Amino acid sequence: MTLLAGFRMVQLGPGRAAAVCGRLLADAGAIVTTVDAALSTPLEIYLNAGKPTADDEAAANSAITAADLIVCEGAPGDLRDQGRDTDSLRDTNKTAAIVLISNFGQAGPRAGDPAADLTLFYASGMARLLTGQVTDLAEPPMHPVGEQSAFLGGVAAACAGMHAVLFPGGDATVDISIQEVLATLAITELARAGLTGNSWSRKRVRDGNGATVTILPAKDGYTAISPREDRQWAAWLEAMGNPDWGGDPRFATKPDRVENWDALHAHMSEWSRRHDKQWIADTAQAAHVPSFPLREPAEQLDSPQLAHRDFYAPLDLGGQTVKTPSAPFKLAYCDEAATPPEPSSPSGPLPLSGIRVLDFSWVIAGPTATRHLAAMGAEVIKVEAPGRGDPGRTSELHTVLGQAKKGIVLNLKNPDAVEIATALAAQSDVLIENFATGVMERLGLGATDLQAANPDLVYLSASGLGRTGPESGAVAYGTLLQCYAGFAGLNRHPENPPRIGFAWLDPMCGLMLPFVVAAALWRKSNGGRGVRIDFSMIEAMLWTMAQPLLATQLGAPPQSAGNFTPQAAPHNAYRCAGEDDWIAVAVIQEKEWQNLCAVVPALSSMADYGLQVRLAARDAIDDALAEWARPLPAQKAAAALTEAGVPAAALATSRDLIDDPHLNDRDFWDTYETGVLPGLPWQTSFGRKTGLAPALGADTDDVLRDVLGLPDDRIADLRRAGALG
Repeated sequence: MTLLAGFRMVQLGPGRAAAVCGRLLADAGAIVTTVDAALSTPLEIYLNAGKPTADDEAAANSAITAADLIVCEGAPGDLRDQGRDTDSLRDTNKTAAIVLISNFGQAGPRAGDPAADLTLFYASGMARLLTGQVTDLAEPPMHPVGEQSAFLGGVAAACAGMHAVLFPGGDATVDISIQEVLATLAITELARAGLTGNSWSRKRVRDGNGATVTILPAKDGYTAISPREDRQWAAWLEAMGNPDWGGDPRFATKPDRVENWDALHAHMSEWSRRHDKQWIADTAQAAHVPSFPLREPAEQLDSPQLAHRDFYAPLDLGGQTVKTPSAPFKLAYCDEAATPPEPSSPSGPLPLSGIRVLDFSWVIAGPTATRHLAAMGAEVIKVEAPGRGDPGRTSELHTVLGQAKKGIVLNLKNPDAVEIATALAAQSDVLIENFATGVMERLGLGATDLQAANPDLVYLSASGLGRTGPESGAVAYGTLLQCYAGFAGLNRHPENPPRIGFAWLDPMCGLMLPFVVAAALWRKSNGGRGVRIDFSMIEAMLWTMAQPLLATQLGAPPQSAGNFTPQAAPHNAYRCAGEDDWIAVAVIQEKEWQNLCAVVPALSSMADYGLQVRLAARDAIDDALAEWARPLPAQKAAAALTEAGVPAAALATSRDLIDDPHLNDRDFWDTYETGVLPGLPWQTSFGRKTGLAPALGADTDDVLRDVLGLPDDRIADLRRAGALG
């Protein structure tokens, strides 16, 4: 039994983001038919494995006619020329949801600009954030390994596409801009800039968040630790054997540790270098301090945890069997033998109108997911503990991720509050939680308990390593899992030690989670019942790291290479006139090289160089481009190249994105009295729901009254008893 049994998608063209979208739907059980799919690299073969192919025009038209979802990738002009724009596809299928993926969207001043993976990370601002703050601004910003712009664009397409399929009446369209998908990963930074005008600095200040999460050297590599809470810091000192320096007043409180970070890190490093990376992590975890070793992707291929969860699937590549990622979630279905309910669908102006979501998630991944569900029309009831509530309230995080939600407070240590939560679950379509393994079960709010009363409930649990397996009880945060998966170790310049970097995994999971919720709702709309979804963040991370996982097994293990790639030249970043102004240039096509040589005089004599010659001469080419770019403002340099047909982009700040004419033309920003907040990473024919984030517990009485029918005197009794905080 699969989540999307009977669902039909058509994947048009060779685009990798479209192939990623199709891979995710196929992993969830959909029938994904490809038309003109690329199969020239191991990654492309994996992405398209197991998908039926339409070999001729008649077969393609037949597949398009029968499709629930059509996904195509390309710039607007190219899609029109190929007959794959919305109007052309509608001539064949009047009701399917249509998703068009492109670098900058199907409309706007930059819609036709050339781009590559590297330049998209610059244009979105993500290159400034990826590796975290730097000591020396001469270090070039970089992009991550493994075609991540395609993976993120494809995941966003799958998420938006599944919601578009749920749109009442059909014929919904979605416009995916990969630039916007990447930009919205940094949702807190965008919100801060939109509300305060301040932009994050790439220059390291004090600890660079090291007192919250950091990497320590070990005898055999590195280990990441995160003793961010006072009790965790005390436990970490004890795990290190209570060193004498642990009592130094310079390290007594978190502000003290921030202020004196360099000295503190040196002390911890002196201790950690005497131990193996796995031993350090195991010792920390035994003390309930979040910690994981930095692994190479190859080390994850034999993981007992992943083996327990059957994460890898075999694939034959040229006679060699390799391990490839499968779906990053496990499913358990409610009893289908009982009389099935009448098929139900969302009804209203948006895909999830009429759907109620009970949201027990907090911080980033879960709240990002439920923010997307709220924007798609769901009634999201955010449940928080009394006191401070979601830690995201201490920054702009809740301001942006709490939009259009209702907020209630329940003290789940109180039996009456648990009874209220149980009653709300009985009246909900979806429940999302990301507590540590076992917490909801101990409260009596586990899937077994709640689905017994409501067998149509979609119950989603998101956790670091999944709810089953030998590592399911490990204390985990997204940034630590990036280290564990091998992502942090690969994404660095070769001369630099690894850094924690940007919290990449959480917002990425915030796109995958609403996809699987929408898939479960589609199943319910076709006569299915509830489902338990066990979502693993480490598996989601590795799912997007298919390229380095394949390379490891095929004899070409990935190396930390900064912005270098043997598939393109030049492919690098060049400093411009400002303090931290850079442009990225990525030449992939021979025509792009010819165009670049016409713009940069020092390259004119090299115009006949092919790729291999350019790779051999890359130092001379980089020197010429660096000399050309250095006196120019980054925006001016990038504009000169893109106008000539060369993929290039200036390094964007969050402030730049607010003022970007292209993003404003596309209505990317939502305007409020206090400033602007970023919208969704896609545009749709049906729009989105917006609204202010709720104050802590602001809607408690209304929800209890409207959803559960409780009278005011009963609500007052609950409050006096401490159930409502």
